Amino acid sequence: MKPLRSALLCLLCAAGLAHAAPPTRVVGLGGAVTEIIYALDAEKTLVGADASSIYPAAALKLPKVGYSRAVSVEGLASLKPDLVLAADQAGPPQALEQIRKLGSKVVTLPSAPTLAALDQRILGTATALEMPERGRALVDRLHAELRAIRPVIQPVRVLIVSSHTGKMQGMGTGTAGDAMLALAGGTNVLAGQSGFKPFSAEAAAALKPDVIVTTTMSVGASGSAEAFLAQPGLNATPAARNRRIVVMDDLLLLGFGPRLPEAIRQLQTGLAAPQTAAR
Repeated sequence: MKPLRSALLCLLCAAGLAHAAPPTRVVGLGGAVTEIIYALDAEKTLVGADASSIYPAAALKLPKVGYSRAVSVEGLASLKPDLVLAADQAGPPQALEQIRKLGSKVVTLPSAPTLAALDQRILGTATALEMPERGRALVDRLHAELRAIRPVIQPVRVLIVSSHTGKMQGMGTGTAGDAMLALAGGTNVLAGQSGFKPFSAEAAAALKPDVIVTTTMSVGASGSAEAFLAQPGLNATPAARNRRIVVMDDLLLLGFGPRLPEAIRQLQTGLAAPQTAAR
């Protein structure tokens, strides 16, 4: 029987019908993508990630291949991945094409800040890792948690800003920050604009937000929450006067990953608190 079984296996391989071995050397490009790999308990396959892969703490110890939108071909190739899981904003495209030509499978996953895209990220990652059941279980668990969350009773006017690049930018529609706020039940004062847009001190003051939501890195760039709120424009808002600022981990607030229910609950706690909240 054994010779016959071996012969059948050889025929199947020749015909391309035999299953290839599951990937054992995986690189994640995009913080949310890498986080999903950990959430699927597939971290033993990871041999590298991009610089935005900052959660969980173990991801910080992985060899890095640059930022997801400017990956190093040499760095990627040196890790000899059999699978690269990449957010659709990762690149540049020619870099990923070179990796394909070197023999690595590259799977691109949607990065849009929507529940439908998050489901596709999880299921696509799980399928590529050959563990579809775990993917479905994770999606089902995530949706069950989301159904248990209720919007804030009194919607507050919120300004979502990021300034870790040195320039303050507000988050309008189409951003992960806006999508998060909608799920939490807040009102985005920049709903009339789309994407990330720079805005002036005068514009910030005129928006009169009740709460300012920002990221840990943005506050870190200013030195403290007090220094952040003291910036021209922000210091003239009701949010700054009442010290109503919500500071959240960058990937938790903007990653739209498997910790989405936790992120919404944390944001809601911050929106309801009268003082500086969620860090």
